[in-house]
Amino acid sequence: MGNELKQLLVHADATPQFAQRLEFACRLAALHGAGITALYASPSASEALPVASGMGPGLAVRRDNTQDTELARAKSVFEQLRPAGQPAAWAEIHSFPLAPAFAEQALYADLLVLGQHGPGEGWSTLMPADFPETVIALSGRPALVLPYTSARPGLPGRVVIAWKPSPGAARAVAAALPLLRQASAVHILSWGADAAATAGGPNIVSHLQAHGVKASWQREDAEPEKLGELLLSRAFDLQADLLVMGCYGRTRAHEWVLGGVSRTVLKSMTLPVLMAH
Repeated sequence: MGNELKQLLVHADATPQFAQRLEFACRLAALHGAGITALYASPSASEALPVASGMGPGLAVRRDNTQDTELARAKSVFEQLRPAGQPAAWAEIHSFPLAPAFAEQALYADLLVLGQHGPGEGWSTLMPADFPETVIALSGRPALVLPYTSARPGLPGRVVIAWKPSPGAARAVAAALPLLRQASAVHILSWGADAAATAGGPNIVSHLQAHGVKASWQREDAEPEKLGELLLSRAFDLQADLLVMGCYGRTRAHEWVLGGVSRTVLKSMTLPVLMAH
């Protein structure tokens, strides 16, 4: 894993952000000779809303029509933007809850392209707010999460890696290798003592170097209280196009609960973030 991008899975829905995700994925796929699958997952109101007692049949019909309209809108975006001569497939999920069903399909992708949760429109507001991190946690696959802005994110030229010696960060770096090799600059930021680095053993810089990636490493001692905010601030200062980091959290009573840093980044991000759990 990590050395080649051959299959991208893009989350399709009826929001304007789907076009942004698909366009980004198409450019990435063209660069790496990868295929794309757009997987439609959007909650229909009848699934996501509790049925009100005495609700007339007319309302139920209007709900289904809205769902059909959203699906048709998303599919037409796919048909318009799908690249000629590039393998691209359309698929749909209609089972509920959406995140586990999406995560199951994610197992067959090298990289997921998801969107930051933002204010939706129509039935899209019913989309679970924790959809991206739940898919990442359940599938174990790396995901590139795009920010909820109208800006057209460019392919990563300058990359910031939030490093800590943990499986999550290591998997994120492995998944990012194809992007890191083509980056114009790679900056590693880390806080707290890194034992391997001080003992003269292999470290993150030597690991990247072995993969043909040259990086600068900025190490600081104590981990600050508001690390998530500081990370985003540093990424902005370095004019980064991409932040690479582990996605941290824990399972609590069958629910995935994000750690503070991951939560802050996913909530306040203004640049694409590549995450792995």
